[in-house]
Amino acid sequence: MENAAPSPTSSLAELRAALARLVPVWCDALLAERGLSVRTVEAYRQDMDLFLLYLDEWNMERGAALSAVQLGEQDVMFFLAWLRARQNTGRSLARRLSALRSFFAFAVEERVLAANPAALLESPRLPQHLPEVLSREEMDSLLAQPDPRDKSGRRDRCLMEVLYAAGLRVSEVCGLTLEDVDLQRGLLRVFGKGSKERLVPLHAEAQARLQDYIAHCRPDFSPNSRLLFVNRSGNGLTRQYVWKAIKKYALAAGIRREISPHTFRHSFATHLLEGGADLRSVQVLLGHADISATEIYTHVQAERLRSIHRAHHPRSQSR
Repeated sequence: MENAAPSPTSSLAELRAALARLVPVWCDALLAERGLSVRTVEAYRQDMDLFLLYLDEWNMERGAALSAVQLGEQDVMFFLAWLRARQNTGRSLARRLSALRSFFAFAVEERVLAANPAALLESPRLPQHLPEVLSREEMDSLLAQPDPRDKSGRRDRCLMEVLYAAGLRVSEVCGLTLEDVDLQRGLLRVFGKGSKERLVPLHAEAQARLQDYIAHCRPDFSPNSRLLFVNRSGNGLTRQYVWKAIKKYALAAGIRREISPHTFRHSFATHLLEGGADLRSVQVLLGHADISATEIYTHVQAERLRSIHRAHHPRSQSR
């Protein structure tokens, strides 16, 4: 798409119209070129709809001409203030600023804007919420809860073993097919966010559980598809089932904290780092595009060490 930059006399309404025409083109580029998920792109589209609504309100209030070249940092900051007045949280503001920054960069490439007015703006600082992580003892107790005499119990034990062994998202484990399992090499082929493919190794225990499940347990469910994990009707497991099963087994194991399938992923990453794995390797195994997403687990490590220090150091106890 080749557009000439708007003339210096363009009105705000004309600029708004040019940006609105560009939004669907940008969304298509995010899907096709960057491989973002449909859900993520839809969220970005909604962010841009808000910005266009802000421009509409601004145009009615000011009724003044504005050159595309004059759309600057201050204008974006006014938009963020407009969002705050509508009770947007810091996390929402950060995401919407990220969407704006990406969209404006695209608008510059397409010569709709002369410069990116959000390029140098810093995202709002967010409070850091450390993920919930199970200890190794808690994980062992949780994995031991399914009844091995029942086919659903054997399936659930295998499912949880794979979640923990490979650090999978719940959507990833529900989407596994028989073709994604390579027992000879001990590998799983996983399709993550944006359909990005990665290979994740499995330890011997997980391989053994999978081999037993595929050969002797899965056929008892009369599967209707090639999905790896199926329910009593032969259909693929839902995310809701996995979530409820983990809650049930956690209660049976005496774990009273709020945990979810994602807790297995957090525990996987944290336990690897505790065992001496480097951050870059953990990033690859988790399928994180940016290592900053993986760095949260180093903070989890540090916080756990502080807890141990406070609990066991004699000077901490004396205070």
